Amino acid sequence: MVRQLKHHEKKLLRKVDFHTYKSDGNHREHVIRQRYLLQDPMDYRKYNALCGSLRSLAHKLSQLDPDSDPVRRKMESEMLDKLWRMGILKQSREQGAGLSKVEREVTVSAFCRRRLAVLMVRTGMVETIKAAATFIEQGHVRVGTEVVNDPAFLVSRNMEDFVTWVDSSKIKRNIMRYQQKLDDFDLL
Repeated sequence: MVRQLKHHEKKLLRKVDFHTYKSDGNHREHVIRQRYLLQDPMDYRKYNALCGSLRSLAHKLSQLDPDSDPVRRKMESEMLDKLWRMGILKQSREQGAGLSKVEREVTVSAFCRRRLAVLMVRTGMVETIKAAATFIEQGHVRVGTEVVNDPAFLVSRNMEDFVTWVDSSKIKRNIMRYQQKLDDFDLL
């Protein structure tokens, strides 16, 4: 014997379809937005559209003959090199990456892992993505010589070594004081 549902329980159950819950697009979007702290809802949709276009390009290139078609070889190598330099693919073309890797590894999560706030957490500059986003928005972080104020800034493999604190940042001063490397000249 099952009890009757109360009014608020019936109201909540009207909003959820249990047959299509897992395949629902909003379910996956919510998980990714929460994990990588995507503040703008359009970021997920842009990354998803970009992934779809890259996958369709890889699928169309895979239908061309690899031995006799020079266009396929050129486009394939350019696309794989670009995606590896961006940090989206884990292996370069020389390490064995192919068009099948593009169809499997180019995901929204791969793009989100290249965001500046997530990269700061991975390198150990901060503990949480939320703290990293706050520091970036306040202007405490620079990439190369440019101060970045957008946590959605995508960092390539070449630039990830140049992510650091701004020279005039109090956070950098506290880190230097903790490491006992603070120079008296920096106090001026």
